Amino acid sequence: MFNLFRAELKRIWIEFIRYPLDQISKIVIMTIIFYGMFLSIHHIAGPNIDVGHRLDAIIVSYVLWNLVTFVIQGIAFGIQTEAQTGTLEQLFLSPFGTLKVLLVRALVNLSTYFTIIISILLLTMFLTGRYLYLPPSIILPLITVLLAAYGLGMVIAALTLLYKRVQQLVGLVQFGLLFLLSLPVETWSGPFHALKIMLPMVLGAGILRDVMARNLSLDFSLIFLAFINGIVYLIIGSLVFRWSERKAKHQGILNGY
Repeated sequence: MFNLFRAELKRIWIEFIRYPLDQISKIVIMTIIFYGMFLSIHHIAGPNIDVGHRLDAIIVSYVLWNLVTFVIQGIAFGIQTEAQTGTLEQLFLSPFGTLKVLLVRALVNLSTYFTIIISILLLTMFLTGRYLYLPPSIILPLITVLLAAYGLGMVIAALTLLYKRVQQLVGLVQFGLLFLLSLPVETWSGPFHALKIMLPMVLGAGILRDVMARNLSLDFSLIFLAFINGIVYLIIGSLVFRWSERKAKHQGILNGY
């Protein structure tokens, strides 16, 4: 298992370093998009309007959306790339098992994703003049969001395995995730409380906004519920992928494209 992790880590960073222009372009494009949104907000609201913590919360949601998008695309497009290059069957013949290889790859990819995301966050804070709180406690809600993101990524990967091309679906999912991660669930109460527990990632995103934008302390009861949410979605994603794997093998479409 350690050899698998080390090999994937080496492969990912070799690709990351060999194509620096692609990585720099991601950082620049994502930062420019948000800064354009920031200027539009100030233009519409007027120069005398202080958006304060609301803008901080928007920054958290935007950066988190980029991270989740990278995670889901990495899993789904990894399957598509394997199919295009003709190495998909080799992946399924791995002694470690396909699901384990994909999860290790997703975990290793986090090191490159965080490099890009931290760069986007720092540039965004510099350009907007809004500086977020970054205590170590943000790791816990961030893990809950990533667990659910991996689960959704496995569902998209399952569809990729069966239908090969899912770019439009991934694009649709990205817009849906932007909506989900921007929902102000931290202000919901009453009947909406159950809904925010059921929706993927929104509870963890709300906790991150509370901590990073409003400098509030962690509510461990909410953290517990967010962990349950993330684990449930990860299990569902894994089961769906296992089902699609059996179906693809039964139909003999692993080597097709």
